[in-house]
Amino acid sequence: MKKLVLAGRVVTTENPAFVMGIVNVTPDSFWKESRGGAEHAMQLIEEGADVLDVGGESSRPGAAYVSAEEEIERIIPVIRSIRKKSSIPISVDTRKKKVMEAAVSEGADILNDISALEDDDELGVYAAAVKIPVILMHKRGIPAIMQTNTSYENVFTEVDSYLTQRASYALSCGISADRLIIDPGIGFGKNLAANVELIRNCGKLCGGTYPVLMALSRKTCIGEMTGQPVEKRLYGTLAADILSVRNGAFMIRVHDVAAAADTMKVMKYLEGAKN
Repeated sequence: MKKLVLAGRVVTTENPAFVMGIVNVTPDSFWKESRGGAEHAMQLIEEGADVLDVGGESSRPGAAYVSAEEEIERIIPVIRSIRKKSSIPISVDTRKKKVMEAAVSEGADILNDISALEDDDELGVYAAAVKIPVILMHKRGIPAIMQTNTSYENVFTEVDSYLTQRASYALSCGISADRLIIDPGIGFGKNLAANVELIRNCGKLCGGTYPVLMALSRKTCIGEMTGQPVEKRLYGTLAADILSVRNGAFMIRVHDVAAAADTMKVMKYLEGAKN
């Protein structure tokens, strides 16, 4: 059984990994079907999502950052609407304390920070104070230019070292170890070879100390492996998700929740959920 420790409750799944459904409240996220508001969120719940990840700032390659005010304006009505109908854990994809404060006040449960608490010095202490889980992701540079530098001497060692350091920082802020999740940042300043290496070895990051989130859904690396455009990357995504879970992933972040949820159910029956 997998356990996700929130501020006031523990959420579990009998499946081998949690399924996080993506709700992009943005006009420019790379997969247009992930864009939407409360109606899209409720659809993902019906399809079997364990967690929803709501974001108001795109982090696709080439994307520009937006202000905290614009993020809040985009995501708060969606979170408010979800909470009127569901108690599903809500993750917020943000780098800013101001945004997270507004989200938590409306019932959000998890911080998903692509900057691993680097972009806002106050965010780590705030997350510790409200006892929310924090997802720390590795990236290189900012989304607008991150794919211009994808060379590593040893990608696993470098990503592992970075995430270990950021986890130590999070602990120093007062965040509990059982509320930390790490994400190697597939596609964030990485080429195909680097992404493949991280998918193969995701469960070994930080010595296996922290649960791992893998976000592979329809990404460029899936297209590079299959030769398919974004619209035709579902099957490749499912294959990559299965292997990442076999390799130690605790949670998969996906656009196609129904397909991912069924995949996890089948894995449970054929392999058994692992602690």
